[in-house]
Amino acid sequence: MADQNFVDYVKICCRTGAGGAGSAHFQRDRLNAKGGPDGGDGGRGGHILLRGNKQLWTLLPLKYKKHVLATRGENGGGSGSSGASGKDIILEVPLGTVAKDVETGKVEHEITEHGQTVILVSGGKGGRGNVHFKSSTNQSPQYAQPGLPGKEEWKILELKVLADVGLVGFPNAGKSTLLSVVTAAKPKIANYAFTTLVPNLGIVKHRGDQSFIIADIPGIIEGAHEGKGLGHRFLRHIERNSTLLFMVPSDTENIQKEYEILVRELEKYNPELLDKPRILAISKSDLIDEELKEMLKAEIPDSLPVVFISSVAQLGLTELKDLLWKTISSDQ
Repeated sequence: MADQNFVDYVKICCRTGAGGAGSAHFQRDRLNAKGGPDGGDGGRGGHILLRGNKQLWTLLPLKYKKHVLATRGENGGGSGSSGASGKDIILEVPLGTVAKDVETGKVEHEITEHGQTVILVSGGKGGRGNVHFKSSTNQSPQYAQPGLPGKEEWKILELKVLADVGLVGFPNAGKSTLLSVVTAAKPKIANYAFTTLVPNLGIVKHRGDQSFIIADIPGIIEGAHEGKGLGHRFLRHIERNSTLLFMVPSDTENIQKEYEILVRELEKYNPELLDKPRILAISKSDLIDEELKEMLKAEIPDSLPVVFISSVAQLGLTELKDLLWKTISSDQ
């Protein structure tokens, strides 16, 4: 992904079409000069819809589309003829897109499947024609309903990456390197903070026809829940990962402390993230010997699965993939 092409947040104004007016028409022809009411209904105003598209990975097409306008419905006609509905506007979005109301912040829709279609903002209802108002006491109603006006609402669309495994760690923890080794993804890798500026996805092929998706989330720093570093911009992507793989380098001064800081940042952002299965991978493990590994294991809680890996030296990767697959499968 090109950094400048990855857009995971847009704010748009949606204006739907007004409904067409019902017709107050009466049947009139050369054989019937005083026929009864036959006014048709007005057409519905155009909706604004969201539709999931698995071929998309960004909200970029909507970045410069600040106003989305649907057309109004046509008025009803004589002989019971209903007006045509306004043209719906369909916004194609990536899977993992969440729609929120700007004023309330409430989540209204989540798009998780290809082809899933929801009404983001509904068009105005068409008015009923005078034929609906005929009764035994009113044989010739001279009136019909006007169409209801369309709506104008501001919506926020956020993209939360859908993946089985999310990589969580400070900058330079080796997340991008791991992704490049176990998948076909080619993330940017360099020895400075925040090399990864967008989430990168890769498919891990495992033991025959098994596979799962892993996401490299941009590095977290202490205070990320307050928006420091890349902050809120990417923490939301972790919400859609079923399993969290924490990565801490073996040369870190205090592995347990760094892991606890990462957990604390996630908890402060969204406590529900701690309900997800967690695995700790100690990266760059080719730099330490077996004796030191045993010493490090003693410092880590027994309840937390730990794997020592080295992406460069190809150490522990099969063990890691086995553990990830087992965790993902048991969580489904």
